[in-house]
Formats: sequence, structure tokens, C-alpha cells
Amino acid sequence: MTGYSAFIYSNDYLRYQFGPDHPFKPERSRLVLDLLEQMGIFDGVARVAEPDPATENQLLLVHTQRYLDFVRESCERGVGFLDSGDTPATQGLFEGACSVVGGSILGAELLAKKSYNHAFNPGGGLHHAKAGSASGFCVFNDIALAARWLQLKHNYERIAIVDIDGHHGDGTQELFYREPLLKISTHRIGIFPGTGYLDEVGEGEGRGYSVNIPLPGGTGDDAYIYAYDEVVPPLLEWYRPEVIIAQFGADGHIGDPLVGLALTTKTYETVAESLHGLAHRLCEGRLLLLGGGGYCLDPTVRSWALMFTVVSEAVPRASPEYGKLLDRNLPRGDPKADERVREVVEEIKRTVFAMHGIR
Repeated sequence: MTGYSAFIYSNDYLRYQFGPDHPFKPERSRLVLDLLEQMGIFDGVARVAEPDPATENQLLLVHTQRYLDFVRESCERGVGFLDSGDTPATQGLFEGACSVVGGSILGAELLAKKSYNHAFNPGGGLHHAKAGSASGFCVFNDIALAARWLQLKHNYERIAIVDIDGHHGDGTQELFYREPLLKISTHRIGIFPGTGYLDEVGEGEGRGYSVNIPLPGGTGDDAYIYAYDEVVPPLLEWYRPEVIIAQFGADGHIGDPLVGLALTTKTYETVAESLHGLAHRLCEGRLLLLGGGGYCLDPTVRSWALMFTVVSEAVPRASPEYGKLLDRNLPRGDPKADERVREVVEEIKRTVFAMHGIR
């Protein structure tokens, strides 16, 4: 069922850094690549592709000139913050950010030209950045830029963005809030950035195209997979996307220090399988996967390597190498969260599904 899969990486990703004590660790992208190389992933249907940095004209598809100048000048000085205090301006960060965005645009381009069926940019997924501001470790919104590139350069009209990061993708939602571009976000509610509630469904032509699945703390694999299965595939089947862009943040893992969900690799394996199958059924396999959150290196690296292994089908499931990517213990999530998750799903069906006639 699969075709060629591209793993997009540049050593310039390592310049996307905020200092040694910051929770964002850019080396995770390199560690995923190293692990996949050790597994022999790139001996057949999967290949590594190196991007060029995004140009200023590409960045201006989403961001303002004033903001670009601010980021460039702040990073040249290497002092202060690009936001209220989470995203420091460091020397080399601007160049690193351009490289990361270039990776996501390259992935979009490879899919549009049918050079590859699937592409994964582990440096991408920076979903908090808005048109004129940084936020939450995100400088430029590569998700929105990849979508805009596909709209403007390849005339794609139906682009679906599925965001499974533990934090709500507020920047992506804001940038497309009034457009009929389908955005689905599963995230823990009540933490940064303080958005992503059920009533945030879009405005104007975009009404009904922003779909939030807010989850309580302690949500585990079974409840998460239930919510995903009940909401995401039916929406994608209805929308019939020409391409799926998936932000595959792994900070919902039970080992992550910043989110408070209780997921294991079972969830990431299941979601990867689902998105892979949906992409082949709905849009000729076109699936652009991006990184995102993930602040404990080991589960983040394993979850992303697992996802790419599932999508590329480069290693048999029964192999020892595949087994090493999986969590050995699968703790159950908080049972108190299960009922709330079901309530959330029913509310989405009552509102958003009803808007689109989905049963």
C-alpha cells in the first residue's frame, strides 16, 4: 500500500535552539534519523532528503514583513525573547527556523509532484506561531506555510490538518479560522496556550472547519484512541482531502514533563496506522508528517521512529528492531477521564458533525 517515504533533515535544524537549559531539544531530530539508520530503514522504500532554507518570500505567505525583520534582528543580537518569555532569541535561531520551514515546504512539494507518497519533517510542527508573533517555542508556523504553499503553488483546495500534539495548535487555528480548511486538534485542555475549547469551531466560511477534541489530564491510550476513532476518520471521510498534514507531537506521552496525558506508543502506532490508511484511501497516499512537542527525548525519539516505520513499511512488524520502539509497560490512564472524553465526543457529534450532515 505504501510508496516511497522521505525523511527530511538538515544539520541546520540543530541551530533551532534556545539554550542548553531550555526544554526544547533540537537534537531529537538527529537522534530519530540515527535510530532509523541503525534499523536499516533507508535501504529500500525510505530515503533521506535535505531541504533548502525557506526564502523570505515563502515566509511572507503567512507572516508579516515586520515580524520577519524583528526575528532576524533579535536573533542577530542573540538577546531577549521573541514572545512573552518562552522563546528566547538566540544567535543562529533565525537560520535554523528557515531551515525547518524549508523542510516542511520541501515535504509538501515532494507530495504535490508525486515524487513520494509520504514525507516526515521532524523539525516541523511549530503550531503556536502566528502571523506576527512567536509563541510556545515556535518561531514560524511551518504547518500553515506548507498548507499555503500547496494552495497557492499547486491549487490544492481541500487540505486537512490533523494535530495530535499535547498542546492546542492555536496559531494554525487562528491563521485559518475563517477558511474552509479542515483543522482537527486533539490536546489536553486547561494548559498552555489556554485555547482549544469545544466552541471554537471557526467563523464565516470557516465555521465548522475548526474541530477541537479537548482532553482532560490523565487521558490514556484507550480513551484517546476512542476519541480519535470516533471523530477524525469520519471527518476526513466527509472532507475528502487532497492531502493530509499531520502534526505528530509526542508530548502527550506519559513520560513527558509538560502535558499530563498518559499516552504510550500504543496511541502513536495506532494513529500512524490510521492516517496512513486514510491517506491512501482518500488522497493517493499524500501524507505530510511533522514533528512538534516532545520534551523527554527517549519516548519522543521512539514514537517518531515508530510512526515513520509504520508509514514507510520498511521494517516488518515482527522484527526485533520494531519491537524495541514500543513501550514495554502500558499503564492505564485515569478512569475518571474516560467519562469526560465520551462527553466531548458526543458534543462534537451534536455540533460539528450536525453542521456537515455527518452521521
